[in-house]
Amino acid sequence: MKKETETVEKVVEAPLSFMATLMQDMKNLPEVDSLVEGPVLGVEKSVVYINLGPIGTGIIFGREFINARDVIKKLNIGDIITAKVVDTENEDGYIELSLKEARQAIIWSEAEEAIKSKKALELPVKDANKGGLIIEWQGIQGFLPASQLKSEHYPRIEDGDKDKILGELKKLIGKRIAVTIIGAIPKEGKLIFSEKEQGVKEKREISGKYSIGDELEGSISGVVDFGVFVKLEDGIEGLVHISEIGWGLVEDPRKLFKLGEKVRVKVIEIKDGKISLSLKALKENPWKDAEKRYKKGDTVTGIVIKFNHYGALVSLEEGIAGLVHVSEFGSEEKLKKVLELGRTYPFIITIFDAKDQKMTLSLKAVNS
Repeated sequence: MKKETETVEKVVEAPLSFMATLMQDMKNLPEVDSLVEGPVLGVEKSVVYINLGPIGTGIIFGREFINARDVIKKLNIGDIITAKVVDTENEDGYIELSLKEARQAIIWSEAEEAIKSKKALELPVKDANKGGLIIEWQGIQGFLPASQLKSEHYPRIEDGDKDKILGELKKLIGKRIAVTIIGAIPKEGKLIFSEKEQGVKEKREISGKYSIGDELEGSISGVVDFGVFVKLEDGIEGLVHISEIGWGLVEDPRKLFKLGEKVRVKVIEIKDGKISLSLKALKENPWKDAEKRYKKGDTVTGIVIKFNHYGALVSLEEGIAGLVHVSEFGSEEKLKKVLELGRTYPFIITIFDAKDQKMTLSLKAVNS
């Protein structure tokens, strides 16, 4: 009787163990945007299959296949590749993958590692502007502010003539210089380089000298498409990201600032010896009391300031803008035939949420 009981217990234990394993595999299913790795199962005319073990089979096809065809044509069955999850399960049961996006994710991860390790990189100077040098690493363009150049490369012009400074910086184009990555902005696809080596002592000095919330005077030391660099004192500068320039839409900082221009900024972050600054933090948020001026159902006048895939962005005042959705017109082409950039039109507010700084507008409702 005892043997029979033991046998029954073993039979019961087996499926429980299998279910536990299955549940564990389900917990390990990848999420969208996560990286997965596996051997190539097959390469067909426009499809690549990857073995992802117990979680399933990955597939690269369509646009993702076209985007990565230069890499795919070199693949062989059995090659181990890393890819990014685009869809955890398509209609055919495959996990959709992207090689191109995986490569980008890996590069940005390597950039973060390079920042932490202060890895020295010898890179060629691609171009120069009045604020510094343009350098490229692994296909990503970056900026090296003039203030981050070593003394032997720093353009010392007595009268501070900007054209003469640019002339000196241009002499470095084509030369290879040793730099480190000190900042990475994946959303903007940009890197910030330095020729100087910032040690623990310098980072402590910055942390001890400045605090979050400080309001400081500085001068513009570099203007790039993703923001402006502000010199706070010799050897120390911070970045005002384009999103921190103003409450309104800013598309090109070069049209707003000049090198040497004096500005007042607020410290919003200090991390790893880098200072993040803000100009808009010193201005009143226009959404703060917007409910006193606008509400759902109001007829308002706004100017079209930008088109995107979702529709047209319309500004009612500086920092207060709403979206007129493309669905109201049927297509982007039709939308652009009705609305013109820079022109003013009457709209009706269809959604207004000052807390979340969200507003939608309708042109059709005005005419109905």
